[in-house]
Amino acid sequence: MALRDGTFTYPNPAALLFANAPGERLREALRGHGLRLEGWGEWVSPYTCLMINTGRHRVLVDTGAGNLGPDTGRLLQNLQAEGISAEEIDTVVITHGHPDHIGGNTIKGRLAFPRARFVMWEGEWDFWTSEPSLKELKVEEHVKKILVTSAVNNLLPIRGQLQLLDHEGEIMPGIHAVAAPGHTPGHMALDVSSGGERMLVVADAAIHPLHLERPDWYSAVDLYPAQAIATRRRLLDRASGEKTLVAAFHFPFPGLGRIVQEEGSWRWQPIGRL
Repeated sequence: MALRDGTFTYPNPAALLFANAPGERLREALRGHGLRLEGWGEWVSPYTCLMINTGRHRVLVDTGAGNLGPDTGRLLQNLQAEGISAEEIDTVVITHGHPDHIGGNTIKGRLAFPRARFVMWEGEWDFWTSEPSLKELKVEEHVKKILVTSAVNNLLPIRGQLQLLDHEGEIMPGIHAVAAPGHTPGHMALDVSSGGERMLVVADAAIHPLHLERPDWYSAVDLYPAQAIATRRRLLDRASGEKTLVAAFHFPFPGLGRIVQEEGSWRWQPIGRL
């Protein structure tokens, strides 16, 4: 089940999403998406979490942004609208430690999902709980401060209910952890299977559909760009080759679709067109 946490409006999206894109090539690529580089002043990104009902477990993938912005933090009410209480969530998988993926871990300092075990990549936990400087990121200092403060506020409270992973493998039957580093050190994808069908949850390995068409363009918040590009290519190749359903956190809601391989790149096929 795809669940809206809300949306967030980012200024100067071209610099944020395509930090290394040559100007004329970016201008041409954006035209193909009905956008003008000079007039693209903001990007409204959906934040889409997933709830997986295995029959025995109710698993939440990421918790959204909490109070990060005026239009975020709707996850709990949207869960309740589907008849699911926070207490019924027994597992929360955190794909990585950015504020829009962990901001709903807590509400006013208390755990939003009090009965859940939280699952996260060990290297990701170690990185964010060390209060990193983030000197590698080419973003404003106040953005770096938000990233670090969010980690302190939303990761440290879960440590009593935390399971850390250090290798790929089964989290529970039907849900497997897939290493996907680069966006962050311990960024994690998921391979979900049920009844002969499969879904690859790519989280932020691709943030905008244009990242499929131009896989070597990285974002300003990719901590290790070369690794992020290699991971993206590997996941896109896997998804297209195995014809799996794909879930992407920032793509237009519900963020579900297929990856179609084209010459030298890929294309997003939203689920509404299947």
